[in-house]
Amino acid sequence: MESWEIYCFNCKKSLGRYNEKYFSEQKVNEIIKVNHASHVYEGHEIIVKRITE
Repeated sequence: MESWEIYCFNCKKSLGRYNEKYFSEQKVNEIIKVNHASHVYEGHEIIVKRITE
């Protein structure tokens, strides 16, 4: 199963995993803007990784 993982380098933790079947990369970026805005405002480095299990 393939999924997207939102990862914060500063906190060194995963902020969430989203199934690629239901969430496009654009939708995941929207989720970052809405749900993880505090990390972005604090200057944290957030990346989106593609995970294959």
